[in-house]
Amino acid sequence: MEIDAKMVEYVAELSKLRLSEDEKVLMQQDLTRVLQYMDILNSLDTSAVQPLTHVSGVENVLREDVAAGSFGRDKILQNAIAVEDGCFKVPQTVE
Repeated sequence: MEIDAKMVEYVAELSKLRLSEDEKVLMQQDLTRVLQYMDILNSLDTSAVQPLTHVSGVENVLREDVAAGSFGRDKILQNAIAVEDGCFKVPQTVE
């Protein structure tokens, strides 16, 4: 695929960029180089390469999900500033 001035203007418009004429020429050259590089990558045989999910070999180590007991209501409310009917009492935020 050949990148021409019309394509650069179209991409700049989609990107909401205002490019000067010099910048358009540089952008055309840069985009052409990117596509040439992609052609090189596409020509490589990657059939024997396993797909990667991460660049590094690090994997998440997750603990077993086990249900456990929690604190009782009295213990949770012991540091509350105000308690009413076994619940936290907070200032009214909506009238």
